[in-house]
Amino acid sequence: MKIKSHLINLATIVTVVLSGLSAMAQAQAPAVVTLLNVSYDPTRELYAEFNQAFAKHWKGKTGQDVSVKQSHGGSGKQARSIIDGLDADVATLALAGDTDALHKNGNLIPKDWQKRLPHNSSPYTSTIVLVVRAGNPKGIKDWDDLVKPGISVITPNPKTSGGARWNYLAAWEFAKRKYGNEAKAKDFVAALYKNVPVLDTGARGSSITFAQRAQGDVFISWENEANLLEKEFGNKFDVVYPSISILAEPAVAVVDKNVDRKGTRAVAQAYLEFLYTDEGQDIAGKNFYRPISPKAQAKYAKQFPKIKLFKIEEAFGSWEQAAKTHFSDGAYFDQIYTQK
Repeated sequence: MKIKSHLINLATIVTVVLSGLSAMAQAQAPAVVTLLNVSYDPTRELYAEFNQAFAKHWKGKTGQDVSVKQSHGGSGKQARSIIDGLDADVATLALAGDTDALHKNGNLIPKDWQKRLPHNSSPYTSTIVLVVRAGNPKGIKDWDDLVKPGISVITPNPKTSGGARWNYLAAWEFAKRKYGNEAKAKDFVAALYKNVPVLDTGARGSSITFAQRAQGDVFISWENEANLLEKEFGNKFDVVYPSISILAEPAVAVVDKNVDRKGTRAVAQAYLEFLYTDEGQDIAGKNFYRPISPKAQAKYAKQFPKIKLFKIEEAFGSWEQAAKTHFSDGAYFDQIYTQK
């Protein structure tokens, strides 16, 4: 009887130990981590592919599942949403100026955020081009064709869209170089916006206005968006590369205040670092963004025609200065557009 009693007690102990081990294993089992990437309009396709690749990479490396949710809209509007409480783990906005606002207006990231990743935290670049109807019936070849009478121009609102700011500044610098001074550049851009029938809040909205609603003769577009239109609609559109355009450098950043509160910093940091890997750079090139790695640049060189590009710093000093002069309340854009 004593032996039987000991056996029963031993069985009970083993059961308890196994149950405890099972509970510990369940507690230590990797849970699904969810990230929110708050981005600008034309990155939907890029990050749909990239998110799948990163999830596979992270699972293989850590055994942990990760799900990345997306939020898209005009870049300036997206920055404001993060400042107002949208729970972004990472911000992949259209321009460094919008990301700077996360520090200046929300203290969500440090001032030196651009130093935390290579290439000033811009893992890919782009530029601004002109999309016209097939055959280019209005004969549009350069920026100065956009101010001609009877030309309808589609571009989003630079008060809400980062892409629209690149568009505006590219046109401004073209005019300044061609006509010689700021006053004539301002007149040129004012004439251009008089030919704009509607200002959508973001680049994708303007793309829909031009491609699906058939408004406008020319669409001032991100290069990647222009290529997507050609890919989707076949021979309905042509892409015109102007004589000069701006080097667009979309920026990426971990939103420190949010990831530290949520405990997602390690995954969020790895997510952005993956953009710089061979696989991340290949996905960028495949989606018509200009990669920064020499290997991916060589692979996708044929899809990116050579074009004279200038940087924001050489033409406008900085994004801070450009925003103050052109896009703040009462600045040049407000002066130009209220005249319409």
